[in-house]
Amino acid sequence: MNRKKIYNPNSKERTVDRKIFGGDPTGIFELNDIKYQWAYNLWEVMLNNTWFPKEVDMTQDVSDYKRLTDFEKMAYDKVLAQLIFMDSLQTNNLIDNVNPFITSPEINLILVRQAFEEALHSQSYAVMVDSISQNSDEIYQLWRKDMMLKSKNDAIARVYENLSKNPTDENIVKAMFANQILEGIYFYSGFTYLYTLARSGKMLGSAQMIRFIQRDEVTHLILFQNMIKSTRRERPELFTKELLDEVYDMFREAVELESNWGKYITNGQILGLTDNIIEQYIQYLADERLKAVGMEKIYNVAHPIKWVDNFSSFNDQKTNFFEGNVANYSKGSLDLDDF
Repeated sequence: MNRKKIYNPNSKERTVDRKIFGGDPTGIFELNDIKYQWAYNLWEVMLNNTWFPKEVDMTQDVSDYKRLTDFEKMAYDKVLAQLIFMDSLQTNNLIDNVNPFITSPEINLILVRQAFEEALHSQSYAVMVDSISQNSDEIYQLWRKDMMLKSKNDAIARVYENLSKNPTDENIVKAMFANQILEGIYFYSGFTYLYTLARSGKMLGSAQMIRFIQRDEVTHLILFQNMIKSTRRERPELFTKELLDEVYDMFREAVELESNWGKYITNGQILGLTDNIIEQYIQYLADERLKAVGMEKIYNVAHPIKWVDNFSSFNDQKTNFFEGNVANYSKGSLDLDDF
């Protein structure tokens, strides 16, 4: 499979003939004539979700961080180190590794927007690190020094590297699933730890920053889920039993890695986040991601910490859980029926 041409005036491809990958696009964005309506709907949602890290007041967190226990500080720093790695990886992965093979202009558009948002998230973490932590350099070097973190990062990067080294139809499908796993599983132990601190009245600004970030991640998750479903309709021959078995193995590995990471950062010291709860929550998320793309669940477990959903979601005229004031978050609403 070859990268698409940036400028391809000899293309005779009609809109109806467009493909997620393997097409023959002109290189021109004709956004009044699109094939994947869900993609354009998602583009508009992402535009309406625009936010910037400076909107979040981190003043109180500076004081809160100093009052955290040594263990809570260490866990907070490790969470930031993990999030910094994943958004850094994803920014480069989308631009250099995935988008060059995607041949639908409306999806190219969203991937560029997603890459911008991943870069914005990196800036958000920089604001959090520089404002709060006493170990800025150490946090940015943890991905090298913490072997638990490094082993997880290596596993995340492996599938992306396979696409880079061997760009086949099967590998780009597996890369789509890898992106679904990244956006829909690998962020969640860290997010949940920060929400747990906020639930106890600590680090409220950090949790608010994560809410903005997670709202973006929901649109990224929807993007790759729809790419997978559209590809399966158009290229069912790619979804062999062998490939699907590999995908199930990817999910099992992700659950193991993320569960172990969650247990590692909490170390049994965070009220309300036992090892069993963490593992069950990650298993629940994996099942939800599989179900979303028409695959069978693996674990069949219930959601063990439903309060997380209230902490992480933006709803119209929702009470701001930090301030107790009513805030209009309509710009962040998602109508999943459009996708």
